[in-house]
Amino acid sequence: MTAHRWSAFFLPVAVLAGPTAYATDYLTAAQAQEQLFPGAQFSEQTLKFSGEQRDRIKAAAGVRQRTDEMKLWRAEKNGKLQGWLMVDEVIGKHEFITYATAIGADGKVIGVEIMSYRETHGGQVREQSWRKQFAGKSLSDPFKLDQDIQNISGATLSCRNVMDGVKRMLVIQQMFLKT
Repeated sequence: MTAHRWSAFFLPVAVLAGPTAYATDYLTAAQAQEQLFPGAQFSEQTLKFSGEQRDRIKAAAGVRQRTDEMKLWRAEKNGKLQGWLMVDEVIGKHEFITYATAIGADGKVIGVEIMSYRETHGGQVREQSWRKQFAGKSLSDPFKLDQDIQNISGATLSCRNVMDGVKRMLVIQQMFLKT
């Protein structure tokens, strides 16, 4: 009886403690630029979206554009457009994942880099073997988890949300940056 009374006394303390915060920053925007567009020169731009434009993005991508602004960089080499680097965030299971997507002038993904991962599990989305699946993808690809983008057991939400985010970046590139 006494042990039961003590455990009931300490239970709220354990509940209040909650999960431990976890975050790892891997790359800055400049480092992602160099990795995805080696030797390119960059000019920073900001896209501003109206409510109607955000609705169009959601209709085309299947997921909403959370913010009214997006920072991106135009990449050029020897005066020729190489593409764009877009930095975005998607929710993992509970926390944001910051990632960079490089899209070539042809509208195809060059690569994806995870810049900051804040979840306690599912960090396998950082592995090159998973991220390389995006290379060459365009809006004509299905973007279906476990079909053309493999899922990682234990990281399903991170996989799905990064995949959906990359598709959204392709939609934005096509709608607002297509040359």
